[in-house]
Formats: sequence, C-alpha cells, structure tokens
Amino acid sequence: MNLLFLCIKIFFARVLDVSVGTFRTLIMVKGKIILSTSLAFIEALIWILVVKEALVTDINSFLIPISYSLGYMMGTYLGSIICNKFVKGIIGIEIIIKKNKKELIKAIKKCGFAVSIIDLKNNKNGLLLCQVNKSSEHKLINLVKKYDDNAFIIVNDTKYVQNGFIK
Repeated sequence: MNLLFLCIKIFFARVLDVSVGTFRTLIMVKGKIILSTSLAFIEALIWILVVKEALVTDINSFLIPISYSLGYMMGTYLGSIICNKFVKGIIGIEIIIKKNKKELIKAIKKCGFAVSIIDLKNNKNGLLLCQVNKSSEHKLINLVKKYDDNAFIIVNDTKYVQNGFIK
C-alpha cells in the first residue's frame, strides 16, 4: 500500500510541477516576468519535494521512476492544454493563394478580419497578411480552405502590433 501511495503522490506532483513549468515558459516568452518568476519558485519547490520523496524512500521499485516519468509526460500534455486555453495572444497568418483570390478577400473582410494583400508576380496568386487573435485562428484557416484547399498557410506568434485592426 505504501508503494501505491508513493507512486500516486509522485505522479501527481510531477503533473503539477511540469504543468506549471510549461505554462511558466510560455508566459515568460510573452513578457510576463513577475508571474513567470513566481511560478518558477513554485515549480522548483514542487520538484525538489518530489525528488526528495522519490530518492529517500526505503522502497525499492521500478514503479517509482515509471510514476515520475508518466507524471512528466502528463504534465507536459496538461501544460500544453492550459497554455492553449488560457494564454491569449495575436498571431500572424500569411496565406499564399492560387485561386479565388478576390472571393476569399471579400469573405475574409465580411467575417470582420483585416487583410493586407500583396499581388505576386503573375497577378493571379496573392499573399494575404492577417493579424488575428489566437482564438480566431481556426475560423480564418477554415475560411481559407473553403476557397483554396491548396493554399500555403504560415502561422506565427506576433510579439507586438501597433495601429491596425485586430479581430
């Protein structure tokens, strides 16, 4: 019973520790320095407590490192989900289209997105540049696919936008 309790404790502590670490890394990149350093303290505290627990036990079982590793795996997964749900931001979407350029541009504007257009060499293809809230990413990409399912789409995180229109 002690082994089972220890493995469960290690697993959930690692899930918490790694989830916090994944979230901390993302918000640090987004420039939230005070929050990220506070989370670093919590992350390190949980980590040292769980490592101490795993190493000083008199129980010798391969299940302890398995629990530790599974907790790390699930923490990474959960941390990624948390980041995708709660970290808001602006992304840049670059679209190279080969067909239905004018119709797609009208549809993008009708949906309330701003779009900058660069005509490419042959004037049939176009490079469309959009800056949108991360929550609108799939809506815009699905719209593009309706008009040109072979469109070349690049999505980037945007650090800073000045002026302009973002939806």
